[in-house]
Amino acid sequence: MERITIDPVTRLEGHGKIEIFLDERGDVANTYFQIPELRGFERFCVGRPVEEMPTLTNRICGVCPEAHHMAAAKAADAVYHVTPPRPARLLRELLYSAFYFTDHTTHFYALGGPDFVVGPDAPVSERSILGVVRKVGLEVGGRVIQARRSGHRVIEIIGGRGVHPATAVPGGMTKSISEDERAEIAGLARWAIGFAQGSLELFDEVVMGNPAYRELLTGEEYTDRTYYMGLVDAERRVNFYDGQVRVVRPDGDPFGQYDPADYRDWVAERVEPWTYLKFPYLRQVGWKGFVDGVDSGVYVASPLARLNAADGMATPLAQAEFERYFATLAAQPAPSGRHGVVHNRLATHWARLIELLYAAERMLELATDPEITSDDVRAVPTETPTEGVGTVEAPRGTLTHHYRTDERGILTAVNLIVGTTNNYAPISMSVRRAAQAFIHGGEVVTDGLLNRVEMAFRSYDPCFGCATHSLPGQMPLQVTIHGADGAILDVLRQHC
Repeated sequence: MERITIDPVTRLEGHGKIEIFLDERGDVANTYFQIPELRGFERFCVGRPVEEMPTLTNRICGVCPEAHHMAAAKAADAVYHVTPPRPARLLRELLYSAFYFTDHTTHFYALGGPDFVVGPDAPVSERSILGVVRKVGLEVGGRVIQARRSGHRVIEIIGGRGVHPATAVPGGMTKSISEDERAEIAGLARWAIGFAQGSLELFDEVVMGNPAYRELLTGEEYTDRTYYMGLVDAERRVNFYDGQVRVVRPDGDPFGQYDPADYRDWVAERVEPWTYLKFPYLRQVGWKGFVDGVDSGVYVASPLARLNAADGMATPLAQAEFERYFATLAAQPAPSGRHGVVHNRLATHWARLIELLYAAERMLELATDPEITSDDVRAVPTETPTEGVGTVEAPRGTLTHHYRTDERGILTAVNLIVGTTNNYAPISMSVRRAAQAFIHGGEVVTDGLLNRVEMAFRSYDPCFGCATHSLPGQMPLQVTIHGADGAILDVLRQHC
C-alpha cells in the first residue's frame, strides 16, 4: 500500500503529520493525523500549590496563555470556594476579549488567510503573511500589525505583561486599572470594531466573492455532520468567559446544557495507539469511531461550533453578522425552529471573524462599564481548598481545568481538556474526507492538492503545544534510541 506523508504540517502551533495511505487503484484508503509530541503538564503540575496554576499553566503555550490563565484562575476560585467581586470579573473578561481579538486576527491573516487570499495552489513561498500583505496591500498589513499591538496593549495594562499575564489569582485580580488606562482601552476598542468590520468586508470580497472559494465553502469536501459545543450565557448567546456549556445535535436541535463542573458526565476520552493526543466524545452518545451523524459521539468545539450551539451574539453588530451568516450558509432551520447549523469546516473562518467583531464590541462595553475602575478586585479566600473546575472558551474550543488538592492547597490531581483536544476526532475525519475528495488514482499529487488536505485541519486553528497530555496507565509511548552513527540501538514501548 502506497503512503504519502505530509511532515510537518504547517501554519499551526506544535507538531503534527498526516499519513495518507493509497489503495491499489491510487485512491485514498485511509488517513492518520498523528501528533508525535508528548508534554505531560497534567502530571508535573501535581505537587504544586494550586495558586501557582494561573501563572504555571499559561507557560504551556505562547499562542493562548490568556486562556489557560483564566481557566486556571476560575478553577482555583472553585477550589477555594470563593467568588471574585464583579469588578474583578469585568477585568478578567476585558483582558480575555482583547486576547480573543488578537488571536483571531493572527489566525485569519497569518495562518488561515494565505489559503484564500493568496490561494491554495499558490507556491509555498507565497502562502504566508507576507504573501497576504503583498496581495491586499501594505495599508491592510499595517492594520493587522496595529490590531495585534492594540490587543496586546490591553492585555499588558490589565494582565501586567503583554504575554503570559500574571494578575488573575484565586478570588479575583491583583490590581485594578486607572481612569486613564480605561480611556486608553476604550479608544483601542473603538478602533478594533472598525478593524473587525473591515476584515468581514475583506472576507466577503476575497472569499465569498470568488466562485471557486465559495464552492469550497459550501461543498461536501470539507463537510462532516457532527454535534457542536460552546459556552452560552443565560440568554443562550455566545460567551467566551463564563456560562454553561450547550450541546446541539447535527440537525441543530438542542441536545443538552450543563454546568462546567459536571463535564465528566458529558465528556469522555479515549486513546489510540498511533498518537499522543486523546479523543474526547460525548459520553451519553458513545464512541462509534471516526464517523459523523447523530449516532456518533464526535463533537466539535470551535468558532463554527460556538455559533451553531448559540441562539445569537450578545452585541448588535456581531448579531447582525450572525444572522447574515446563517441566512447564507444554513440550508434549512432545525426541526425545533431555531436557526440551522453550518457543517462545512471552512466556514469556521467566517465564524471566527464574527467572533472577532463580538470581541471588539465586548471590549468597548466592558471598558465603559462604571465599575471597571473599582478597587474592589479581590475576595481573599478563607475556606479550606478542595476541588474545582474552571472553564472558558479558548479560541480553539472549550477549555476545562479540573483540580483536586489536599487541605493545604497542594495539587493531588490535574485534568485538562483543551480546545484542540476536543476537536481531534473531527480534525482527523476532516483530513480523511479532504484527502479522499482531492487525491485520486491516475492523477499527479501536487503540492496544491496536499495543501487542500492541510486546509482541512487549518480551519480548526489547532494548537498542539497544550493539547498532548497523559492518561495514566493507558497512554501509548515509544522511545527509539539511536547511536552516534544513526543506527537504532533499542526501542522501548509502553502500551503500544
